[in-house]
Amino acid sequence: MKRNGPPGILHTAAMLLPLATGAATMPAAHAAATDFPTRPVRFIVPFTPGGASDIQARIIGQALAPSYGQNILIDNRPGGGTSLATELALRTPPDGHTWLFVTTAFVIGPALRKVGYDPVRDFAPLIWLGASPNMLIANPSFPASGIQDIVRLAKAKPGFITYATAGAGTASHVSIEMLQTMTGIKLTHVPYKGISQAMIDLMSGQVNLLVTAPIAALPVVKQGKAKAISVGGAKRTAVAPDVPTVAEQGVPGYEASAFQGIVLVAGTPRPLLERIHRDIDTIARTPAVRDRLAEDGSDYVGGSPEVFAKHIRAEVAKWAKVVRESGARAD
Repeated sequence: MKRNGPPGILHTAAMLLPLATGAATMPAAHAAATDFPTRPVRFIVPFTPGGASDIQARIIGQALAPSYGQNILIDNRPGGGTSLATELALRTPPDGHTWLFVTTAFVIGPALRKVGYDPVRDFAPLIWLGASPNMLIANPSFPASGIQDIVRLAKAKPGFITYATAGAGTASHVSIEMLQTMTGIKLTHVPYKGISQAMIDLMSGQVNLLVTAPIAALPVVKQGKAKAISVGGAKRTAVAPDVPTVAEQGVPGYEASAFQGIVLVAGTPRPLLERIHRDIDTIARTPAVRDRLAEDGSDYVGGSPEVFAKHIRAEVAKWAKVVRESGARAD
């Protein structure tokens, strides 16, 4: 067979082509990071306005927008235990202009239902914003003021007590499934698409209990429109030091804290991801933003994207185990 050049030239050229292509794309990726953003940023939040996630996203967005010279537009997309928003984000280009706010529901969803995403494979962890305990509150007239009161009532009338959450498959939902498994009780789940209507129904007595973040629970507790029962973390929260943990109330080993963070679509260029991470981390560490997040019961975590990725993988395994043991369903 006749060759068009000396032996090995075609083979060598073929090997060098990917290297040349990669070298050409590296300056482009760095340029994209330097020029970012070139248009408004779409910040998808999987819950209705007014809830903990929505408030945290707005705190970050409003603080960062002036330095970007572009608006950071909050796009509330509740539904499907956050899968609707997650799958929507997955269909966007990996150019850094779409951010997805994620909570523990992001990693619980695949264990509860068939979803169109893989939390590890399909997204690039950007930043771990916070960690906060779930708070259990009750209608003021509900005849229980602690976990053991609820256990006694629930054992006397299985399924009679109702609890509301911001949706099936959320951390709030599965945290109560874990409580039921550990105490042998049966409550009835009433899922909502967001916390606002759930809070209204709790205050009116349509539901007995509500599980949410301290940021959403404490205002109505302070107004006397609800009463605090417990927090689900390993220790009490600084924003409500008088509210005991579930473990303190006779359920040793119980711990259910929620995480909050931001992810980008997988395939986002690394220089761009690092640029956005640095921007958010810098603004989150300013006293104004850090203290605002702390007031709402969320401790800023930060760390590298790799730290957040490791946490996501650990949470996937943890909550899959809870779902298996509790028999939780996306009702």
